[in-house]
Amino acid sequence: MDFDFNPPQSSSRSKQQSRFRDRLPLLFMGLAAALTAGFFLLQRDAGLTEAHFQPAPAEMQAAAGSDISTAISSPENQSPEPEISREIIKDFIAPGDTITALFKEHFTPQEIHSLSRQSEEVFPLTGICAGRPYQVCLVDGNFESFLYEIDEEEQLLIKKGDEGFEIERIPIPYTVETEIVHGRIQSNLFTAVADAGEAPELAMRLADIFAWDVDFILDIRQGDSFRALVEKRYREGKPSGYGRILAAQFVNQGKTFDAILFKDGERSAAYYDSEGRSLRKAFLKAPLSFTRISSGYTMRRYHPITKTWKSHPAIDYAAPTGTPIKTVGDGTIVRIGYTRANGNFMEIRHVNGYTSLYLHMSKFARGMSQGKRLSQGQVIGYVGSTGLATGPHLCFRMRKNGAPVNPARIKAPAAPSVSSQNMAEFKQYAAPLLAQLDEDTDIRQAQIESNP
Repeated sequence: MDFDFNPPQSSSRSKQQSRFRDRLPLLFMGLAAALTAGFFLLQRDAGLTEAHFQPAPAEMQAAAGSDISTAISSPENQSPEPEISREIIKDFIAPGDTITALFKEHFTPQEIHSLSRQSEEVFPLTGICAGRPYQVCLVDGNFESFLYEIDEEEQLLIKKGDEGFEIERIPIPYTVETEIVHGRIQSNLFTAVADAGEAPELAMRLADIFAWDVDFILDIRQGDSFRALVEKRYREGKPSGYGRILAAQFVNQGKTFDAILFKDGERSAAYYDSEGRSLRKAFLKAPLSFTRISSGYTMRRYHPITKTWKSHPAIDYAAPTGTPIKTVGDGTIVRIGYTRANGNFMEIRHVNGYTSLYLHMSKFARGMSQGKRLSQGQVIGYVGSTGLATGPHLCFRMRKNGAPVNPARIKAPAAPSVSSQNMAEFKQYAAPLLAQLDEDTDIRQAQIESNP
């Protein structure tokens, strides 16, 4: 009999199923523990990541920014700036130079014409003189400025701006020191000033100050002396001439003449004596500063050319050709020209019926013409030997209402004294200046006595 026989299965499978069911709780507990541990690990990693990437405090950011900025601005990390090429050309105006010749490499003819017109009110560019210094400043080859020395006091400055030219007159920068200069005359003022270690310019200045009271041709005597409180100017550490003469004294034949520079209200600064009287008078004592008299004023003189005896109502001043001649007073040119006897001559009309004549000049100063008004001391011409003359000299004559007068004997009226409202200020100002000159005299006298 065939029977399908299936042995019971509970022997091994049922045992396995029974063990699996017994372990399920342990599996669930393990899984829960694993999930919990994983959760905590994830939280920790997230915290570390947040702490690592969160923004730094402000101080830290500033420090970091500073480090970055420093690094960027340091010379090693910067590209070098282009260097500016600046060139200064220094020279002197040459004879024949014009503003067109000086600027032709920098500007068009139209620009130069515009510059000349603009400069007329400040300083006419046609007035530049040969021998005067100038400098041109170029930046990267382009014109920046032009500086021209008008005289010893002022400069002309021209600058190229965005809107055209800027033109102005500016003072020359000097360092000024005040010093007392003194000397004693053995032959003439010019030599005495040179012996004191000073320049000829100072002798000319002193002669101009005292020219109304002292004839430095006729009046000078051995033993005369001078003292002056002088401004000495320096430029870039080097001597550069003289500034103002603040006060001076000149002793001539035992008589002392004082001079104090003072500005009386709105008047121009002028020289006054210790009492406030003006040194300036209607006429200078002589039309030349330093020379010698070759022939004096006389009514009977033997003429060396005509070989005849005749009057000579004039003073002849022998001087080298080209010596400047100055008008002795304010006035107007009434005659100017040439004659066979007088050569180049000029006649000037002054106040109170006076006229002065200047003969045998080599040439006239620029701009002289009939009717021109002149100021006292203005150069009108130069010594020569034109006409009937044996050598270079100036024949100087003066007339009063048409009659000849001796120029050396004219008592010319003085200009106004210091005004009454400013006299007290003048006295207060003058006292310490004169005291300095007197103190210098006392010191030098003590030195002479101690070293006989």
